Order: sequence, then structure tokens, then C-alpha cells
Amino acid sequence: MKAMILAAGGGTRLYPLTFSIPKPMAPVVNIPVMEHIVELLVRQGFSEIMVNLSYLPHLIEDYFGDGSRWGARILYSKEKEPLGTAGGVKKVSSFFDETFLVIGGDDLTDVDLMKGIAFHREHSALATIGLSRVEDPTQFGVVVAGPDGRILSFQEKPSLKEAASLMANTGIYIFEPEILDYIPPDNFYDFGRQLFPLLLEKKAPFYSWEAEGYWCDIGSLAQYRQVHFDVLNRRVQVRIPGETAGPGIRVEEGAELHPTSRIRGPALIGKNCLIGPDVLIEGPAVLGDGVVLKEGSVVRSSILWNGVTLGEKAILDHCLVDNNRLIDAHRTCIGMVIASEEKSLPQ
Repeated sequence: MKAMILAAGGGTRLYPLTFSIPKPMAPVVNIPVMEHIVELLVRQGFSEIMVNLSYLPHLIEDYFGDGSRWGARILYSKEKEPLGTAGGVKKVSSFFDETFLVIGGDDLTDVDLMKGIAFHREHSALATIGLSRVEDPTQFGVVVAGPDGRILSFQEKPSLKEAASLMANTGIYIFEPEILDYIPPDNFYDFGRQLFPLLLEKKAPFYSWEAEGYWCDIGSLAQYRQVHFDVLNRRVQVRIPGETAGPGIRVEEGAELHPTSRIRGPALIGKNCLIGPDVLIEGPAVLGDGVVLKEGSVVRSSILWNGVTLGEKAILDHCLVDNNRLIDAHRTCIGMVIASEEKSLPQ
């Protein structure tokens, strides 16, 4: 089966972490979030994958190559200017010759996609949207559907009082190739703002299915941090690298832990990390590859990317830290994003 991963966005909602990498390459438990999506697709029988690219495209293409490492065939569509979610799909119309799936390159999910495909086919749908039940609809586009799943209307980030539904649009879409006839060529065109209202207007067979399981669109720095903790606490079934080294603790190859260091899981220690004497790591926490924690330093509820060095008796508490940052000795950082520019982490 065929799928398309939307990966052309600029990642502005994760600035400053995405200043130097595209959002689909943002690591989740030391694995690019898009790699988790590729693994999900391949595991569920999608062997041909199209990826659209725009922002720093070479970083994605160089990492994933032709897809053979994952048992898939990956192709790329480069957009000089972003064409929008639907416009990007229209650009590669010739790729689609059967029922196909579209998913965001910055989603993390373990949803059974084949259940969605089965629902779509049972209802002879032209388009089907995967929905996820949420407690707070104010952060999502929500979908109002009839008892049979047929879509009746949409609401964009409604207030709790005005919300007619708690079912959020996941951005997981299943289409028949005929959907491409509804999308104009060579134009910016969006699924939510343009295509879906058109389908309602035309009374097309347009359905929704409840995508049971975990789903998160990594749409903010706070969500990015939270999704790590959900993975570490096994609320979502994705691969966590390394070997078990204690309750909730995973350690990757080449990491060295001083015998006086203490780790309270859940935590992931990346490749070739050096954990010094009297260091305290209190999970949930993730250390990328080559992280150095010097004597007496503390990491608590934080995500560190590759090559970070934490000086003696420095403290990171509820922080996100970009690649290759040096945190001075004795410095205390609480609720900070430490990257090309430092800022407070939104709550």
C-alpha cells in the first residue's frame, strides 16, 4: 500500500529547537519523530512512501535515503515554496493509483491504520479522517459526525462552551485517488481550510473513524516535552533504543555511568554518554548521544539533545536543550529552552 508523509512545514511552532533542523527530524527518545512514523507505516503494510519536503530538505533525504533500511521504498517531492497540505499531495498525483493514506511527519501515534482503511472501504468513502477523543478541544480542529461516521461539520479550536464535539482531527487521512480531481494544480491548497469544506458542499462520501490508540501532533514545545514522557511511561507503543539497565531505565551502547551516579527512571541514556560521580538523573528524562554530565550535576524531567555538556553541580529542571550546548558549572535552569536563543518553556 501507499502512503504520503507531509514533511514540508517550517517547524515554527518548535522554534528555537527547529532553527537548524526540520521538525520531522526532531528526536523523540533519540529517534527522529518521522522515523517512528516510517516504522509504523512499514509495520502495518505500507511499503511505498512519498515524502514532501521544503524546509532543510537535505537533512531528511540524507537520513532516510531510499527507505531500504526500513524495508520500504521512499520517494521525495521537493517544493520550492510550500504548496499546502492538499497542494503537496496534488503535486505527486501520478504516485497514487489506489486507496492511500496521508499522515503528518511530526505526529507520534500507534494507531491501527488498517482499521481505518477497512472502515473507509466498508463505507465506500472518497475521504476518511481519523479522529482522536480529546479532553480540551480548544487546541484542535474538531469534527462533528453522524452516527454512521459521515462528517457533518467542523469547528476550529472551539471554546469548551461552544464545542459540539470532543473528536479532534488527527491529520491522518485516507483517500481514493479520485480526491485529486477536487484539488487545483500548482496552487497552495489546504485540506482543512479548502478541500474539506468543498467535500461537504458537494455532499461527497466523506467520513470519519475513531482512531483508537495514542496520537499526538507535536505542535508546541510543551507537547514535545510531554510526548517523551508518554513514550518513557509506555503510554504509546513505539521503539525505545538501548538495553534495560534498571526499572524504567534504558542505556544505549558506549555509555559510561560512574558507580556513584544515581538514575531514577523512567530515563533513556544515549550512546557514548559520560555520567560523572554523584550525578543525579530524575526521570522522566532523555539524554541524547555524547552527553556529558559532570560531577554533582542534576538532570530532572528534561530532554537533552546530542553533545550537551552539563558543568559541575549545574542543574537542569524541566528543560529542553539543543545539540552541543554547554551549561556552565553551578548554573541552575528551571523550565527553560536552551537553544539558539534561550526562552522559558511554555506551560
